[in-house]
Amino acid sequence: MAATSSEAGSRPSGRGGGGAAAAYFFAGVLLLINGILGILQGASAVSKDKVYLATARYLYQFDLTGWGWVQIGLGIAASLVGAGLLAHQGWARWAGVVIAALSLVGQFLWLPYYPFWAIVVMGIDLFIIWGLTRPTPYRDF
Repeated sequence: MAATSSEAGSRPSGRGGGGAAAAYFFAGVLLLINGILGILQGASAVSKDKVYLATARYLYQFDLTGWGWVQIGLGIAASLVGAGLLAHQGWARWAGVVIAALSLVGQFLWLPYYPFWAIVVMGIDLFIIWGLTRPTPYRDF
C-alpha cells in the first residue's frame, strides 16, 4: 500500500527532532544563566564576602580571590557562548561544550567552598554538555 502525503510528512527524518532542538535551546539558556551566576559567584569571592566556607585541609586549596577571578572569566565566556548558541552561531556549539566542561571541573575544585551550589552547577553543566552533543535538525552544525 502506498503512503499518502500526510503519512509521508509524519515520518522521522533521522536528523534529530523537536526534542533535540529543545535540548539545544535549553542548553543555550542554561549556559547563559550559568555564566551570569558564575560572574556573581566570582564577584562574591573577590569581595571576600562571608558566603563561602573556609576549609582547613583540602587537596585543591586555592586563594579565594584568585579563584573568584577565574570564576568571573569563565562566567563571561559562558555568557557570550550562551548568547551565541541562542543566535544559532556554528562556533558556539562546541565552544559551549568546552566552556561547560571547564565549568564542571571548576565547580569540582570549588566544592569545599560552597558544596551544595557546586553540585547543582555540576549537574547543570552535565545537562548543557548532553544538550549540545545531541544531533540537531540544524544543518549549519
